[in-house]
Amino acid sequence: MLDRRLLRNLDFITIFVTCMIVAVSLIIIGSATHVNSPSEDRYWYVQRQGMFALVNIVLIFASLHFDYKSLSRYGNALYAVNLVMLLAVMFIGQSALGAQRWIQIGSLSLQPSEFSKLIMIIALANVLDTRTGKLNTFKDVLPIFIYVGIPFLLVLRQPDLGTSLVFMAILVGMIFVAGINTRLLMTMFGAAIALMPIFWHFLKDYQKKRLTVFIDPNIDPLGSGYHIIQSKIAIGSGMIFGKGLFSGTQSQLNFLPENHTDFIFAVIGEELGFVGAAIVLLLYLVLLYRGIKIAGAARENFGTLLATGITSMLTFHVLVNVGMTAGIMPVTGIPLPLMSYGVSSLTTNLISIGILLNIYMRRQKIMF
Repeated sequence: MLDRRLLRNLDFITIFVTCMIVAVSLIIIGSATHVNSPSEDRYWYVQRQGMFALVNIVLIFASLHFDYKSLSRYGNALYAVNLVMLLAVMFIGQSALGAQRWIQIGSLSLQPSEFSKLIMIIALANVLDTRTGKLNTFKDVLPIFIYVGIPFLLVLRQPDLGTSLVFMAILVGMIFVAGINTRLLMTMFGAAIALMPIFWHFLKDYQKKRLTVFIDPNIDPLGSGYHIIQSKIAIGSGMIFGKGLFSGTQSQLNFLPENHTDFIFAVIGEELGFVGAAIVLLLYLVLLYRGIKIAGAARENFGTLLATGITSMLTFHVLVNVGMTAGIMPVTGIPLPLMSYGVSSLTTNLISIGILLNIYMRRQKIMF
């Protein structure tokens, strides 16, 4: 049994906000998919997502019995497993939507790149734990970039530009907290911007198309620009209070593609309006704020790095997904955390929340 003195240290605000986001997710997924379910059951997606949400919540509370610090012992092993998973995708992965990102296990499709983000956070926290305050020169940070760069390139090879960029967001957040020299960090940012024209030539044609239609979706209104145009129409048509659940024309009539995954926020904007979208964003703001607070309250450096990596990952996901659906960022295929349909994404995010709870619960030494 978990000691009651530890239970009193649980972050009930994070638990409440997470449950609220998952509850809204199930309602919106049900609204978005009840007219185009792959089976006779109109709420197949909701039942599947809800079942895995419950399983993960049970696993989270079971994991609270273990001290998160023990994860540091498995950093190198997890990193190796991560590389094996990403390499396996290249050889036995299933292709869909122009990318080879999934491994089929019976009726379940798993996306290793989703799990690799959390694995990378744990492994990188283990590496940076002993290097905090020692990242003063390019020679000091080069091994860190190589360490993250290998899985980054494997994910980019799938191709999955969105997830590979999440690796960069995690890296920047964690090395910043690890005390990297600020001037060195700014120099690297400048170099990255300068190298963007070269990076452009390594992008796939569809990725280049997404970036060009971001500037003007009407260049290809029935192709690459279709998602952005329909998403903006959906959000705009919701106005202040929305059209009501199960009443959104763009999503219900299938004008809005991927309405239960990447573009679920557009469904929220259409059916719940500005007010509903603002409430959802407020829930995310509270969740991210709690992540920052947990990072600051951690009892040691490893916990701070873990919480920072998780919060960086969630922040990047929310900013890019919402920006993508609103037409102010390019379409990258990044899901909205805890909201978009997807077993791999949901599992990764809920386990991440579980780690945050574990860190906060043990934020100070408790006398037994």
